[in-house]
Amino acid sequence: MMPTEIHSTDAEHALAEQVRAAAANGRRLAVRGGGSKAFYGNPVTADAELDCTAHIGVVAYEPTELAITVRGGTRLAEVEALLAEHGQQLPFEPPHFGTSATAGDSMATIGGAVAAGLSGPRRPYAASVRDAVLGVRLLTGRGQVLEFGGRVMKNVAGYDVSRLMAGSLGVLGVLLEVSLKVIPRAPGTLTLVREETLPQALDLLRRWSRKALPITATAWLDWRLRVRVDGGAEALAETQRIVEGLPLDAADDFWRDLREQRLPFFTDDAPLWRLSLPPATPADSTAGLAAGASPTEPLVEWGGAVRWLRGDLPAAGVRELAHAAGGHATLFRAGAGERPADGVFTPQAAVPKRLHQNLKRAFDPQGLLNPGRLYPDL
Repeated sequence: MMPTEIHSTDAEHALAEQVRAAAANGRRLAVRGGGSKAFYGNPVTADAELDCTAHIGVVAYEPTELAITVRGGTRLAEVEALLAEHGQQLPFEPPHFGTSATAGDSMATIGGAVAAGLSGPRRPYAASVRDAVLGVRLLTGRGQVLEFGGRVMKNVAGYDVSRLMAGSLGVLGVLLEVSLKVIPRAPGTLTLVREETLPQALDLLRRWSRKALPITATAWLDWRLRVRVDGGAEALAETQRIVEGLPLDAADDFWRDLREQRLPFFTDDAPLWRLSLPPATPADSTAGLAAGASPTEPLVEWGGAVRWLRGDLPAAGVRELAHAAGGHATLFRAGAGERPADGVFTPQAAVPKRLHQNLKRAFDPQGLLNPGRLYPDL
């Protein structure tokens, strides 16, 4: 394994001592990394903060293994910069939020990226955060350090407990280390734009999904469909012939601003809803809600599977719409609005709720870590 090129400090012992002291005194802890995703999820009522930002460094990285193991407090931008030096990247293209996402001023951490479970534009064409997790080293609410999974793909088989940590928002434990799959960067990239209505755009995306096109991102906004493709010169030329779009100038800036929610669509204080739906969901399924609260059309990503809505929308109505389509809805940013009393995520049915409660009792029986962050009653 190659030596780390990132400054490294091991704060595992100190973090474990803080959790054990909190367990002994019954004090609840708000787990915190860079704070870039503090807006996401439900409010946490805690007695103290567990700061993980001193636990940093690359534990293991061998580019030929297509895997990296990093301590949870390590800056996400530094990990991405290290991978880029070796022509590699994280497959789920995680957002940073609240920064320009450069190594100099991004506060996002790798542990926070995994705990939030948020992926960027590449997710449906490469991997989700959960898909990329190979293993974790976890500090539980009991103050115990546990390891799950492995550090390289050949040591991981089947579904592993480590993948439960993706999107768990720290309620099961503190991510001391994470091992992640990485992928090579493509030799070239091109973004094509077509003027389309949303129904036309969704129809095109369905047709293209049946072809072996090297698409790595899609977005429909302001009556324009943008399609990013990666590959060699011949693959890009052939895809452009099929898609028939015009090249987009400053395409990297567009996809970065989309991922970081810096496009004008995201910049006011109206509540932001994220609907995860089957890609074939009709375009007009959200028209009534969007038109009643916002002058803009929805923003559609992931080949139609993610639809963003802005406005002071009724939580029950949005959730009912998503459920009827076979999906679910999340109040991603409350903005100037209020959070629903039952939380920002769709309330769980009885069986998954019981499973979540059992997991919480197993990893954090006193409910010390991020109480209520995922679900108000968890």
